[in-house]
Amino acid sequence: MGFWTLIEGFLLFSNALAILNEDRFLTPRGLSFEATTGRKKSLKQQAVGLIYVAQYFRLPLIILNIIMIISKLVSG
Repeated sequence: MGFWTLIEGFLLFSNALAILNEDRFLTPRGLSFEATTGRKKSLKQQAVGLIYVAQYFRLPLIILNIIMIISKLVSG
């Protein structure tokens, strides 16, 4: 497994996080941003934060996807 494959995996994972719908997926499982209040940063709160960061950076993800598709078309 090369570095390029690792980058592709992270991009696919961030795409998966970016498309999660809060109303249909996150809130019924107790992963909404409002449900994670408190001082201590638990693993659940960090996961919710990661999901919201991925959703916030949708435009850079689109640009990275376009770059990845073009590079795959050029390199084969």
